[in-house]
Amino acid sequence: MKTLFLSILIFTLLPLSFSELCNPSDKKVLLQIKQDFGNPYLLASWKSDTDCCTDWYQVECDSTTNRIISLTIFSGNLSGQIPAAVGDLPYLKTLEFHKLTDVTGPIQPAIAKLTQLTFLRLSWLNLTGSVPDFLSKLKNLTFLDLSFNSLSGSIPSSLSLLQNLDALHLDRNKLTGPIPESFGTFKGKVPWLYLAHNQLSGKIPASLGNLDFEHIELFRNKLEGDASFLFGKNKTTQYIDLSRNLLEFNLSNVVFPTSLTYLDINHNKIFGSLPAELTQLNLQFLNVSYNRLCGQIPVGGKLQSFDYSTYFHNKCLCGAPLESCK
Repeated sequence: MKTLFLSILIFTLLPLSFSELCNPSDKKVLLQIKQDFGNPYLLASWKSDTDCCTDWYQVECDSTTNRIISLTIFSGNLSGQIPAAVGDLPYLKTLEFHKLTDVTGPIQPAIAKLTQLTFLRLSWLNLTGSVPDFLSKLKNLTFLDLSFNSLSGSIPSSLSLLQNLDALHLDRNKLTGPIPESFGTFKGKVPWLYLAHNQLSGKIPASLGNLDFEHIELFRNKLEGDASFLFGKNKTTQYIDLSRNLLEFNLSNVVFPTSLTYLDINHNKIFGSLPAELTQLNLQFLNVSYNRLCGQIPVGGKLQSFDYSTYFHNKCLCGAPLESCK
């Protein structure tokens, strides 16, 4: 009986890690990340005596190798810089820090070591500094989101080397300088491009006209000159927002893709008339207000389904839903 009691006692006292799935090296890194963030409540489930593959929130392990492949920390109170230790999770495919109260500092250089990353989101934080050139080394990225930060400086042209990108979000920052010419040379996929709400200036590179952007947002910058080459009959573009810039070109001769459903060019210096071809589009949204357009609004299609605010504050546009032409 005494022997049986001892056996039960010994079995009970065996370390919980005896059957743990979590790779010890990965676990050590995660605990270091928790410590570097000051052991926040958001990471309370990260306990040294539990299995990081089965018991920890914000973490996902590969079902075969049990290595950490996803780290997604979002929507909570977290302060400090992104720890360098994130670069020591070599099998990581998804890294996300999103909507955290006080994550500051530059984009962590150690992220460059994560060559298997396909998804990188560092958004709605308080990151400062530049968009680093090293991001172009993460060749497997399909999604890159650095939006809603305070990043400054110019956009590195090397980002066009990311051939697998589905979407590039650099919007809602303090980026300056021109859009890189290289953004007209994306190889492979043409990403959805989000560069809005920055301080970008100069002309939109004509090279962007060589690509078929399905979705492009450039609004609230200081871009000037021509943008007509972004359109085209044979393109599959669905969404274009160029509003609140300094763009100046003749809209009369622009040929719009038949796929276009969203067009916003308000608050620019665009002149000419509205092409009749607009009546053939299945537009869900249209805003051409605050420009220098003239002539009668073509009748037909969706054009009269929008109210006067779509067209007002132009030089001499007329016709429904505005006042009739004299």
